[in-house]
Amino acid sequence: MMRKTFILAGFAALMMSVSVPALAETETAPAADAAATEEHAAAPAGEDHAEEGGGHGHVDLPKVDWSSNGIFGTYDRASLQRGFQVYREVCSACHGMDRLSYRDLAALGYSEGEIKAIAASYMITDGPNEDGEMFERAGRPSDRFKNPYPNENAAKSVNNGALPADLSLVAKARKGGPDYIHALLTGYTQAPAGKELLPGQHWNKYMSGNVIAMPAPLIDGQVAYEDTNTPQTVDQYAKDVSHFLEWAAEPKMEVRKQTGLKAFLFLLVFTGVAYAVKRKIWSSLH
Repeated sequence: MMRKTFILAGFAALMMSVSVPALAETETAPAADAAATEEHAAAPAGEDHAEEGGGHGHVDLPKVDWSSNGIFGTYDRASLQRGFQVYREVCSACHGMDRLSYRDLAALGYSEGEIKAIAASYMITDGPNEDGEMFERAGRPSDRFKNPYPNENAAKSVNNGALPADLSLVAKARKGGPDYIHALLTGYTQAPAGKELLPGQHWNKYMSGNVIAMPAPLIDGQVAYEDTNTPQTVDQYAKDVSHFLEWAAEPKMEVRKQTGLKAFLFLLVFTGVAYAVKRKIWSSLH
């Protein structure tokens, strides 16, 4: 009985480590809900969302073999850097990532000097100064990612009343995670015959209701990768930026999995020791 109890406890610890986000990430759940709400708001009026927080309803999403899948899955640093490049050159024109700081990019493999250079390429509003006025300065590694808009009303005014979603937690806010993001970015097509779109509307086969306000953001050859062996296609861009957004939503995933495996191994060894002790203690009675 004791042996079964310890084995079950070990498996429970492993499965919790694989499927449940760390405490710090769990605390951001309300923000994930907010991101979901923002993306719903960004869709045109009348769109049918079949599942709250899901976004794709009954649509079958194409599955991508992410390096992060599985108990032993890890992030692909090269893909993360390419994904950040796609976000920086394309997505950041409309979408912010308010929960990330430039110093967080160290986890992607960027050096301290590279991070300082990336941060300094942005002008950040700071202040007030001694005269009580706000001023502009070069970004620092400790600064949050610069938002493309000074406030929500400014964002709505240039997006036909829609508020572009913050992408910090979008991979957690959407059912399907990176699969959903990749599908959405690659799902733009011409509207079927008989389907009329209003100005500012676009057809996406993976969007619930198929109508989306955001135009297709990616085209082949749009982002020049330093690694010339990596395809510069919409599909590759979508994979890389989806992987980057997956990391942004759960940067401690690798630590969580490693901790779970260590806990499982500890409990496995402890179970063996406990069983040996039990046999020793009770041997004289059998």
